[in-house]
Amino acid sequence: MNEKYSTWAKNELEKVKEKIEWVSENNKYKLPYTTDENGIFDNRADSKKEFRIDDGPNWWTNGFWAGILWLIYQDTKASKYCDYARIQEKMLMPVFDMYYGLHHDVGFMFVPSAVADYRLTGNEESRKTALHAASLLAGRFNAKGNYIRAWNDFDDSDTRGWAIIDCMFNISLLFWAGKETNDPRFTHIAKAHATTVMNAFIRENGSVCHIVEFDPETGKRIKSYGGQGYAHGSSWTRGQGWGLYGFVNAYMNSYDGAYLKTAEKIADFCVSKIDDSGIIPIDFDQPKEPAYEDSCGACIMAGGLIELSWQTEDANKKAVYLETAYKIIKAIAENRADYSRNCEAIVQNCSASYYNKIHHETMVYADYFYIEALYKLAGSEFKMW
Repeated sequence: MNEKYSTWAKNELEKVKEKIEWVSENNKYKLPYTTDENGIFDNRADSKKEFRIDDGPNWWTNGFWAGILWLIYQDTKASKYCDYARIQEKMLMPVFDMYYGLHHDVGFMFVPSAVADYRLTGNEESRKTALHAASLLAGRFNAKGNYIRAWNDFDDSDTRGWAIIDCMFNISLLFWAGKETNDPRFTHIAKAHATTVMNAFIRENGSVCHIVEFDPETGKRIKSYGGQGYAHGSSWTRGQGWGLYGFVNAYMNSYDGAYLKTAEKIADFCVSKIDDSGIIPIDFDQPKEPAYEDSCGACIMAGGLIELSWQTEDANKKAVYLETAYKIIKAIAENRADYSRNCEAIVQNCSASYYNKIHHETMVYADYFYIEALYKLAGSEFKMW
């Protein structure tokens, strides 16, 4: 890694580790997602609250706090981070019995928790948990359309034919399971889904669709939806990040050159849209006002650009991707990171969707991808996905 990036990132990580030292003590028995008006993390495992079926313990981001702890553990080797991450994993175990709330996002739930534990410590129980999750994800595969179904049917909705760009990240669980068990079924499903996304989601200019609907009986592509972005046909930035980073991951797990070219296509589009500020909007095509941001999408995009800079064979692109990633993460560090005790989250100004009532909140997975990107810039060789 370039010394300029490495030195800066290592300095920034000292601030991160100082903050996680006390935040971890406050949240070792929580499944946190966002912070309240007092800067305190909520708890998706709070038994006193009523959650809808895919929320609460089943909430899709519930693996990322464990992921943060494992990132810090691989650096510091402090046993408490291992202990606290395993508490998180134990708190996730009831979701297998609950079942109905699980969907395509089990990769997000169990790669940064159970898979990370197994990779770092060899914990056999975590291996079993992760393989259980991988089997559930593989079971969502529609063989006629070669896609992994998104979500479940709630409130009379019909999502049998829906697939989403986010799942490009979840298939990392399948790639891992295929290698771990030496069973190619998992890998075949992961590649089939990635190829479908490559052909049905990626527009000519490198922007991506969030949601695409297929006929679940024939596999024919029906239409796309705007999803969490500004409008149908626009470029939701977090979706750009899922696609960019997801196709880099797919390439590193398969060495299929088409996936690498797809990642570069998405990356080139993103780079062309990012201004000197490094601040990322919710959607690249949204109006200038209101100036809604998504720091979470920014951190995901930066992580993908760093990985892509290591994989591309184009020397010019290597430099551009890495410098753009550095610009994004530096902008977060200087303008959108809170290292004080006023808020338990670090990354500020995250937005789940353009049309949500709430904007510029905190999200635990923004912190995860921010910290992960810093470790990448610092030269860490630990691969989560």
